Amino acid sequence: MRVLFVGGGSPATIFGIVPLASAVRNAGHEVFMAGNEAMVPYITGAGLPALSVADHEIKHYMAREWDDRFDTENHQDMMGFIGSWFARLGADGFASLRKVVETWRPDLLVGGTMSYAAALLSAELKVPYVVQAWGLDEWTGTDAAAERVLAPELRELGLDRLPEPDLRIGICPPSIASPDSRDDLLMRWMPGNLQGRLEPWMYSRAERPRVCLTAGSRADHERGFKFLKTLSERIAPLDVDIVIPAPEELAAELRAAIPGVRTGWIPLNVVMPTCDLVVHHAGGATTMTALTSCVPQLVIPETPVFMPPVQRLADFGAGLAIPEAEATDSAVAEACRAILSDGDFTVRARALAAEIAELPSPAALLPRLERLADASLVPADA
Repeated sequence: MRVLFVGGGSPATIFGIVPLASAVRNAGHEVFMAGNEAMVPYITGAGLPALSVADHEIKHYMAREWDDRFDTENHQDMMGFIGSWFARLGADGFASLRKVVETWRPDLLVGGTMSYAAALLSAELKVPYVVQAWGLDEWTGTDAAAERVLAPELRELGLDRLPEPDLRIGICPPSIASPDSRDDLLMRWMPGNLQGRLEPWMYSRAERPRVCLTAGSRADHERGFKFLKTLSERIAPLDVDIVIPAPEELAAELRAAIPGVRTGWIPLNVVMPTCDLVVHHAGGATTMTALTSCVPQLVIPETPVFMPPVQRLADFGAGLAIPEAEATDSAVAEACRAILSDGDFTVRARALAAEIAELPSPAALLPRLERLADASLVPADA
């Protein structure tokens, strides 16, 4: 069968669906993955054939949809903003993919959360459509905003709303899942991030407790430098080994500002098991990597809308969550000290890792995907 995977425009949205795409491809099926032009190196770096379906980066779509009247503290406003710019990306992706399918028609579409191009193409081709979650995040309200932006495309397809997927695949361990979860099937999360050259310290335990600081794979000077530099200053008095996985351009700035710091594009799944704590911004891939590595977390969400899922993690006892407005020097230092000195946080993190390990692997989901695709299979030259 032919399966088209559709990412969402940032590295984390690619990494999240790489394991399932790789499992499908390794089973002998034909797989393409689509993303905007900036994501092509991440897709090919994961060993998958890449389709560039939009020329613009995320900032372009975000700038188009941002309204100064938005209240970043207001959940409805932020979900509407997020859904709107994802919809703009989806509209561009849909336009490009329409040309692709003239010669390469998929039998199944798999999109990450809010990969709206997959939903639109599914409606046009009348082929099954699967949504796979990227992280623990809850995106209630995004679809309604996306439908307003995508109204012209939906009208052309004879629809007044986005089509429902034939299957929803979730990755959140049951103990911290939202009570409103709509997942039909749970899958074991596995790392799909871009790899690199390893050095012994990356996979070896340090003599002191090791703390990982990260602002995600999309971090840059604007949205990562101050956050990471400030964090390192706040926890330096704790006498810990600090490591900062970051894109190389940002890492160069951090090395200049923090002499001797270990930073760069360090594979998160390699270094995480050597850590005693990870402090981060509520990124989905970071959260899941820590969970599978049995590492407790201190999460400082960028905006309040990302607080609910990490608060459930904290309520379970696998870490702590502090709203950004309350993340003072003393609050962050005290939270780190509490986690590093109390082994119960690690015990609870291990319990969640055990839950994840019991879920079906991406390869185990293949029969379900194959059955979905059966109804739309056509000769390859049709």
